[in-house]
Amino acid sequence: MQLAALEVLERGRYALSGDLVFDQVTRLLGEGDAAFATLPHAEVDLAKVQRVDSAGLALLLEWSIVAREGGRTIHYRNVPPALSALAGISDVSALLVAIAPGAA
Repeated sequence: MQLAALEVLERGRYALSGDLVFDQVTRLLGEGDAAFATLPHAEVDLAKVQRVDSAGLALLLEWSIVAREGGRTIHYRNVPPALSALAGISDVSALLVAIAPGAA
């Protein structure tokens, strides 16, 4: 298993890497909450996410919901196909705000 990590690229831009699975998300939940709390908008690049399960999807949804409740937004770039499929099966695709490939 590859340890998941949330990396700051610049203010408001982050990269998530590694395995986004059950035993990683509790730690990442707190890291994301702290990182995104004061930002009106954040963008998270998921290009380096290796594996994802339902707990990983739940993490991203939680970040999005908390941001929305606080009047903020989080967008996800380079959403892996497995994550998109999982969101579709779970009928939560609308809550996972993704940036289309090639969008600025």
